[in-house]
Amino acid sequence: MQSVWVLQHTPSETLGTIEDALRSHGIGFEYIETHAGRPVPGEMAGKAGLIVMGGPMGVYEEAQYPFLRDEMRLIESALSAGRPVLGVCLGSQLLAAVLGAEVRKGKRKELGWHAVKLTESAEHDPLFAGLGSEIWPFHWHGDIFSLPRKAVSLAASEWTACQAFRLGENAYGILFHLEVTQEQISSMLSAFGEELREAGGDTGKITAEIPVRLPALKEMAGEVFGRWALKLAATCA
Repeated sequence: MQSVWVLQHTPSETLGTIEDALRSHGIGFEYIETHAGRPVPGEMAGKAGLIVMGGPMGVYEEAQYPFLRDEMRLIESALSAGRPVLGVCLGSQLLAAVLGAEVRKGKRKELGWHAVKLTESAEHDPLFAGLGSEIWPFHWHGDIFSLPRKAVSLAASEWTACQAFRLGENAYGILFHLEVTQEQISSMLSAFGEELREAGGDTGKITAEIPVRLPALKEMAGEVFGRWALKLAATCA
């Protein structure tokens, strides 16, 4: 069975609906729980791809979180080997940094439900085609990044110019959370509630929108991550 590494930085941010897509296409996965002190593999070691999840730390905090340097080396290894790479939130920032883009604090944190506009390039993208011009995903980030050189911009929001990108055929960075489940949202609100309050956010408002936003988000996630899983299977066949 094909299998992928999954770099995990906090208990709250697991694969979510990405797991459903992997399982439905017969692809296994193995978490590397860096938040629990598990060392990052030095190479891909036969894994078919790499998924890098979100977390509360910043790419520029390598001194405080030295495992981030190891993660960036593993991302480089996956890219060099032509393995599919999917970065979510912090994962997208790490991928962008590996590709030479600037990662920095945004003017304001983007937390909760916010609209994202898909670009014209997204209309023809293997993962995002057919999703329409606007989606309403979940967000939890304070850092942003510039579009990596030679990458294709796929999405933007009112506060964040680069919300998603593709490099070549196999590398995707998605800053917003397309993968979340209701359980994950509740866990993030609990774990990072103080951050939300400091940013002027409202837990009640975010929670009230879950039944409005989540069903459509889950459907879109099934399309996007299902296509990524197919790409993974085809690349490594």
